[in-house]
Amino acid sequence: MKLYFISLGCDKNLVDSEMMLGQLIEHGIQITDDPEEAEAVVINSCCFIGDAKEESIRNILEMAERKKTGQLKALLVGGCLSQRYQEEIRKEIPEVDAILGTMNIDRIVEALDHALQGETGNYVGDCNAVPVFGKKRYLTTGGHYAYMKIAEGCNKRCTYCIIPYVRGSFRSIPMESLLKEAQELAEQGVKELILVAQETTLYGVDLYGEKSLHRLLQELAKIQGIEWIRVLYCYPEEIYDALIDTMATEPKVCHYLDLPIQHASDPILKRMGRKTDQQDLRRIIGTLRSRIPDICLRTTLISGFPGETQEDFEELYRFVNEMEFDRLGVFAYSAEEGTPAASMPDQVPEEVKEQRRDELMELQQEIAFEKAQERVGRTFRIMVEGSLPEEGTFVGRTYMDAPEVDGFVFFEPRPEEAAREYMTGDYEYVTITEAREYDLIGEVTDPE
Repeated sequence: MKLYFISLGCDKNLVDSEMMLGQLIEHGIQITDDPEEAEAVVINSCCFIGDAKEESIRNILEMAERKKTGQLKALLVGGCLSQRYQEEIRKEIPEVDAILGTMNIDRIVEALDHALQGETGNYVGDCNAVPVFGKKRYLTTGGHYAYMKIAEGCNKRCTYCIIPYVRGSFRSIPMESLLKEAQELAEQGVKELILVAQETTLYGVDLYGEKSLHRLLQELAKIQGIEWIRVLYCYPEEIYDALIDTMATEPKVCHYLDLPIQHASDPILKRMGRKTDQQDLRRIIGTLRSRIPDICLRTTLISGFPGETQEDFEELYRFVNEMEFDRLGVFAYSAEEGTPAASMPDQVPEEVKEQRRDELMELQQEIAFEKAQERVGRTFRIMVEGSLPEEGTFVGRTYMDAPEVDGFVFFEPRPEEAAREYMTGDYEYVTITEAREYDLIGEVTDPE
């Protein structure tokens, strides 16, 4: 039989989807990219912010309608939305045959078999249960890079965040399991590992009694075939010396760090439940840039958090202008029911949230363009992502570009190699000749 799989939300959710797909394929299920021919559908949902919740519900309702009118026999929903709203889904969308929780993805085959037999089921368990790991994955990222989830849940309890309610408290995945997974991924052709968790920097504190991300990076770097290791989602207050040293000295670890700060006004940071103030942020960013001069820093911000005054916003704006982050994203605050921030006084009007978001993004666009201009004339090792055959152009990424969120480098082969065909995942050296906002243009050159 054929199954259509929809994976929504973040890259951490994508890892869960790939593990579910791996189990389904081992069970003999054929995966299709055409919902019209599918007899079963699995939706791995998200509910992090309002837009994500709406997208999940829209997809569920669309597939529920297909079940009424088409050949669809089974509809299964997993992920954060089902963990959070299992009763509501069961009541409002009876076409859903099975609901799986965030820690129950290892029951996907059982749930599907029962659904095909006409049995409905609720497979939502404790979100603080032992995370599922060690399952064979079906990679959906093209095979040359893969996300690797190194921990589950979060202990931070930021006042705006729903994650601890659907993913539980912080639990690291044992290092031996991660190294085995990385070895298997390398054997499948993966060259770039992207480490993800709600908070990667705390890796190992629960299992080994101390922060151990640097040890994990050192061991991963020993695996033959892995050439780039990228780290995302490092809370600034948890950055530590041994981690910086490892990033600075281990050639395979990309000089790239995702450092979500959310704001820079001290009153707002306090209301958010963040553990840093602006002075801390300046110190941490300064330390990273002094010890790893070519580091690329990405961050995320929230505009319009409850109580954010015009003065708070202007302070954040000045901070962004001064810090000149290489990469930056802004989300307008989304009130999530059940979180402390949702019931705070002084909620900011929607149009003000969006206006402030747009102003920050306009500023960041100027900063990004200036930084891109500074890269003209420099040579970078890039990973090939694909080609534009009609233009005779290839597309790649530098170490400064995480997949799906950052920019690209467009380049042509040397004239004497015009017929050359690069494989996705190949590496090449390119000298930048032109900058276009978030993307770069370059030409193949010899390594420096």
